[in-house]
Amino acid sequence: MALVGSVAQLAAQLAGLAVLAGGVAAAVAVAHRWYVRERVPRGLALLFGLAAVAVYLNTTTALGEAITGSGDAATVRAALFNIVAFGSGTGGALLGRRAGDRFAVEAVTGGEEAVDGGVGRLVRTVGRAIRVELPEEVGDVVGYDPVPRETKEQLAGTTFVFPRGLTVAQLRDRLVERLRSDYAVGHVDVDLTQEGSVEYLAVGARAAGIGPTLPPGTRAVAVRADPAFAASAGDTVQVWETDPMERVLTAELRGTSGDVATLAVDAADTPKLDPDTAYRLVTLPADDRPDREFVSLLRAARETFSSVTVAADSPLAGVPVGALSPVVVAVESPDGGTVTLPERDRTLAAGDTLFAIASPEALRRLERAADPARGTESGADPGGAVAAADRPGSR
Repeated sequence: MALVGSVAQLAAQLAGLAVLAGGVAAAVAVAHRWYVRERVPRGLALLFGLAAVAVYLNTTTALGEAITGSGDAATVRAALFNIVAFGSGTGGALLGRRAGDRFAVEAVTGGEEAVDGGVGRLVRTVGRAIRVELPEEVGDVVGYDPVPRETKEQLAGTTFVFPRGLTVAQLRDRLVERLRSDYAVGHVDVDLTQEGSVEYLAVGARAAGIGPTLPPGTRAVAVRADPAFAASAGDTVQVWETDPMERVLTAELRGTSGDVATLAVDAADTPKLDPDTAYRLVTLPADDRPDREFVSLLRAARETFSSVTVAADSPLAGVPVGALSPVVVAVESPDGGTVTLPERDRTLAAGDTLFAIASPEALRRLERAADPARGTESGADPGGAVAAADRPGSR
């Protein structure tokens, strides 16, 4: 009976040590999954689980007797017990690692289905990093100047490496930033899958210099002139000849350098200026030109302008303007009537022409939704052009 009781006591101790190691390993698995969003390595879970077993054994009398050498029999029994205890702890740590990770996936992260269905979906990838390979064909962003052919050839087939644990939106932002900084690309239109692969890529040239800020129908001309001391870029000025004193034209001052002034003038008035003549500039009171300011700001911004016509089989027919994600600045009816800044509850109909401002990718989705017969250039959801009516920033 004494032997049976001793064996039962040893079995209970070994089971307790296995539970201890499993509990510690499970806690480490939960913390690791919550912090880095991936399964804890097996070695790390075993390290913490067996460390807890070692700490317990170090505080028991049996291990103390084994260290002090109280007899051969006690030393052998203690050694065998320690070996079996570490074996039990190893099994318990492995089971605890698996159970803790499963609990973390279900309870902490909300399960794989919740993660996949949320707005911040993690990229599904294998390995320690996300590898994004660009397609062999790189398109042009509509509404922007094309990038040089050499730049497209460098981009075609290039692979970028990003750290694991990014959402699809974060991966897209990092990819766009890399393209802009490393290849001097001004505008990027890209669609990514849940696995992080590129379905569609188009790029546009970066707006630089004074040209992109000039409204249509105007030219920038450098002339010899004497502008007022306080004159600055954006002032409206009159250009006068001094001999005889005669007004030549009205222009917009864009910059000065010594006795040279850069003027934005109408294209038809360019021949009136003589590069060998010294002019005098007269600054006029401030005159708001909302049309020119709008065009200048739009050409320098990342958004662009486009117009689309709603087809008869378009899902946009019957949808209110406020439900669209791009900003609709005007709607032209089939009869020719135009409504600027339409009300949010105005319902679209087949034949309506929409004038919208948005990013290139948003306008591309709007065009596919307006005319489904044109097909899709990528696998992106055409419904992305429609947002909830109460979504902030939809109008």
